[in-house]
Amino acid sequence: MENRIPLLTMLLAAGLLAACTGYRPAPPAFHKALYQPYILDAGDRVRVTVFDQDNLSNTYSVDQAGYISFPLVGSVPARGRTVIQVQQAIADKLRAGFLRDPDVTVEIDRYRPIFIMGEVGAPGQYSYVPGMTVQKAIAAAGGFSPRAYQGTVDITREINGRVMTGTVLISDPLLPGDTVYIRERLF
Repeated sequence: MENRIPLLTMLLAAGLLAACTGYRPAPPAFHKALYQPYILDAGDRVRVTVFDQDNLSNTYSVDQAGYISFPLVGSVPARGRTVIQVQQAIADKLRAGFLRDPDVTVEIDRYRPIFIMGEVGAPGQYSYVPGMTVQKAIAAAGGFSPRAYQGTVDITREINGRVMTGTVLISDPLLPGDTVYIRERLF
């Protein structure tokens, strides 16, 4: 019984500390999203190549409504789709009256930005680079401020249409569109 009291006290203290720091462990979907095909959204830019059609091959931005404005066929839905799905949609539209057998490829030209807030040298919007970790993003934002808590950070990420926030280590990878928040240390 005597051994249980210190253990209970330690668990209570850990719970209070977690509540004070606002610790919210990242939901399992956070890490699963890292291994899923990339989903396009507003702010992404894609490079579309139509073989033997130089006038159609170009870079196109996904607009705020989630569409790519493509010559001849008009708006092509891109939000919530992979590049393979967009590639197929463009080919299908071109095949429906413009080209007999279009050979279309779509690839990411520029990812949507990430946002870094809180205790960093220069909070703001930054370009996402594939393979970027939280630590690299913080370095791009001028590093930690003198008051920053450097152990973990909060990330807000949209997954399957839901916005989720979780606490991760600074060595964790980021995804395009993530918002990183660096908290102030308690003392």
